Amino acid sequence: MVWLRRTTHYLFIVVVAVNSTLLTINAGDYIFYTDWMWTSFVVFSVSQSTMLAVGAVYYMLFTGVPGTATYYATIMTIYSWVAKGAWFALGYPYDFVVVPVWIPSAMLLDLTYWATRRNKHAAIIIGGTLVGLSFPLFNMVNLLLVRDPLEVAFKYPRPTLPAYMTPIEPQVGKFYNSPVALGSGAGAVLTVPMTALGAKLNTWTYRWMAA
Repeated sequence: MVWLRRTTHYLFIVVVAVNSTLLTINAGDYIFYTDWMWTSFVVFSVSQSTMLAVGAVYYMLFTGVPGTATYYATIMTIYSWVAKGAWFALGYPYDFVVVPVWIPSAMLLDLTYWATRRNKHAAIIIGGTLVGLSFPLFNMVNLLLVRDPLEVAFKYPRPTLPAYMTPIEPQVGKFYNSPVALGSGAGAVLTVPMTALGAKLNTWTYRWMAA
């Protein structure tokens, strides 16, 4: 029965990671699709890093195995690439969908948990901070490799976008000078309490299982 319990548990992680991917795509909708990506980068960074932290720390503490967070992020990435392939098959360009980079940040969370000898509080504070700080950095590098997002946005707008939401030239300098710095700063602050929430959800799960 032990193997059945473990198999069921990992399948559960897969199911939740897939659903988390759907939620995280919607949360960062204007950057998952290239239209408006530069103007919404900070909002995207915060929503994506907090979403990743909640699920990743939940399963990492649930299994107690460093590496589970990366496993969780990998499932999210694979699922997003499937979605990217689906849009590409429909005739949209390869750069139309940008897959967020979750795995390196999840690896930092795993590394923190491993380096502190599975200390939950260190994972929450240090790991959560590292996720919030690193996520915007990795994703900006990812976006720099994408073809001109404005060109893609104008030539291939999202099918569900109404006419009045056609992408416009972003006025980045008028809002913030560095979306990466602002995203990292806000993410580092907000991801820690969200990581703590994921750890608390893990506690509730154990109580529910023991009931």
